[in-house]
Amino acid sequence: MQKSNQSTTPSSSSRRSFLKKSTNAGFGFTFIPAYLTSARAAGNPKLPPSQRLNFAAIGTGGRGTKVIPSLARQKTALPIALVDVDFENPTDVGKVLAAYPDAKRYHDFRKMFEEMGDDIDAVSVATPDHTHFTAAIQAMSLGKHVYVEKPLTHTFEEAEILMRAEKKFKVVTQMGNQGHTSAGASQFKQLVADGVVDDIVKIEAWKSPALWFMDAQKRISAYPEGEALPPALKNWDLWCGPCEKKPFNALYHPFDWRGFHLYGSGMFGDWGAHIIDFAHNFLNLGLPTKINTLELGDHNDIIFPLTSDILFEFPARGEKLPALELHWKAGGKDFRPKVSEKYAETKPDGTKQYPKPPGAGTLLHRKQEDYIIQRQHHQRESTIFPLVSREEHAESLALHEPELDHFESFVQAAMGNGKTESPFSRGGLLTQVLTLGMIAERLNTNLDFDPATKRFINNDTANALLAGPAPRAEWAGHYKLA
Repeated sequence: MQKSNQSTTPSSSSRRSFLKKSTNAGFGFTFIPAYLTSARAAGNPKLPPSQRLNFAAIGTGGRGTKVIPSLARQKTALPIALVDVDFENPTDVGKVLAAYPDAKRYHDFRKMFEEMGDDIDAVSVATPDHTHFTAAIQAMSLGKHVYVEKPLTHTFEEAEILMRAEKKFKVVTQMGNQGHTSAGASQFKQLVADGVVDDIVKIEAWKSPALWFMDAQKRISAYPEGEALPPALKNWDLWCGPCEKKPFNALYHPFDWRGFHLYGSGMFGDWGAHIIDFAHNFLNLGLPTKINTLELGDHNDIIFPLTSDILFEFPARGEKLPALELHWKAGGKDFRPKVSEKYAETKPDGTKQYPKPPGAGTLLHRKQEDYIIQRQHHQRESTIFPLVSREEHAESLALHEPELDHFESFVQAAMGNGKTESPFSRGGLLTQVLTLGMIAERLNTNLDFDPATKRFINNDTANALLAGPAPRAEWAGHYKLA
């Protein structure tokens, strides 16, 4: 176990603490490592160290190529360390390396923390889902602010631990469901405040087939055979992290891991965080009491289903928040919901025009059935059908851009200015809903869940999946940090 892994309290010798003590002592200079000095000069030489957020980027290819420059866009934050098990094969990783040539490179984030921990204020995590938790919990235990891509974790229990760690270590957190800090999110909050989305009793959520395992021609029902490691992948053991180490295959790295129960979260875990997040958060859905698998196409124990049709039941949460059903469909030809004629709009020529659900989104149904609210995904706005209701609620539907986007709000919150919109206390709860859906997809059975005890009722197999298999020995300590 690395020395830094054993810490259960935030570091007391942070870079900023050292600078403050040096200033108070009347020194006219500070000793700053060369990699910090050169990195600052490349970014903004006029910005003093006390106003710079130095962060380590764990995961530099794929999604990391968007997260890293987005966090650094305003030049208040700067990556001084880049961590990845492979600096060649992930999509567009070369662009990140070229943009930040002075950042130190590591294959193992544990070594990075050991060598550079005192110089780092925050961490971004954009690795495969099954390694989000270990990177995040170690960073938090060292007092580092953490931005983690969605879904926050791979299991229900990992999300529970990170929510507990957020309270214990008192660090700034943000889950990377970027639409949660947007004009679309502000609009949805206003719709809630104005009573436009009162009495929602059904939510239809859907997603088109867009991942390899949702193509019938690419389906597999056994783990792929081992292949030679690409030369740039220095340590396959590190890629597997706390999970079982299967022989390397190109279906796992650099991207298609998302289709495997062992390493990924399927379509619901991937896109659900962008599709149901507004409704889940702003309607206070919490955790469901039932998850019924209506139909899973080509179900097997290795990869996620070809198509998914699942019904969640959420209990009443108070006045104007009645019990509701959330119906999730993904893949196949009929994944889009069928909209009732009552919500159609009459054109000047007398013909009916029906709402056209896009490739991904939600329809929110009121008990009164007087209109429906349609939302797409990510930051996109909501609208109302039919037109007469849309005109009635035009003021509530107005869009207002937030002052800061999802990334910069994290940076500023970490600098002590404001707060984030999707901290782990929110993103973790949403992730737990996603993981419950993933368990249903894994077992292909109807499940009863108790939100109070956070356990399935009379299903030991499902309860075992809340935490998943025990982590491999070298990672077990990470699960005891909070």
